Amino acid sequence: MSGIVSPMRRLRLPLTGAIGANVLTFWLVVAVLAPWIAPYSAGHIVSPNILAPMTWAFPFGTDYLGRDMLSRVLLGARITVGVSLVATVLACLAGVSLALAAAARGGWLDAVLSRVLDAVISLPSLLFGLVVVASLGASMGVLITTAAVIYTPGAYRTARALAVNINALDFVAVARARGEGTLFIMREEILPNLLLPVLTDFGLRFVYVVLLLSGLSFLGLGVQPPDADWGSLVRENLEGLVDGSPAVIMPAVAIATLTIAVNLLIDNLPTRRGASHER
Repeated sequence: MSGIVSPMRRLRLPLTGAIGANVLTFWLVVAVLAPWIAPYSAGHIVSPNILAPMTWAFPFGTDYLGRDMLSRVLLGARITVGVSLVATVLACLAGVSLALAAAARGGWLDAVLSRVLDAVISLPSLLFGLVVVASLGASMGVLITTAAVIYTPGAYRTARALAVNINALDFVAVARARGEGTLFIMREEILPNLLLPVLTDFGLRFVYVVLLLSGLSFLGLGVQPPDADWGSLVRENLEGLVDGSPAVIMPAVAIATLTIAVNLLIDNLPTRRGASHER
């Protein structure tokens, strides 16, 4: 029993971490179930009153065309969370894979990868995104690829710093002495010791991607109508900001709760406790 209880205790989160995990889970569930739980379709005009206040019929009010904002926020979660999640997965996969190769092989490969990705990371992310999206269009594929390219260098630098330290440890030297190849060392020796720190970095990248895509949408170069993410919902209803319309406030609250929840969760992950190499 003691072998079972101990890991469970290590996985227990403090209150703030549990709050973050629950809020994040809520938005993930909403993103998956949005088409079935939204009261109306995204483009359905439900009221002649535009930018209306909250009522029992329309808990989040209506937007600048009289559409139900609750439905649009729920459906917008599908795009905001989905696109950001895919882009973050691609960025971290690319960054960690390149970092493993650079740490295990070293030499010219490490130097070339580091210099190229340092050049990419030096570009302002929002400006780079604006240039690419304005040139290629604001399709989902372009947005996902652009965000992934922007945040791959950061994932690479974090993973490489960890991988280089792990690569210098004794158990890696023993594996090389046994005649193990580079792929084996990357997969069996270095990668398992990167998983917890990379998970933390993944959460940070996800927040960055959410804010980047919301910023692009707010500037009119993100998700295009009739689709909408939370950033574009804020932009569409800006004229209601003076009157405090929920059509502006609720998408902004959704962005804030999602990003804060992820930060609360990753700040309380047990990544620095009990993370040792066990063989």
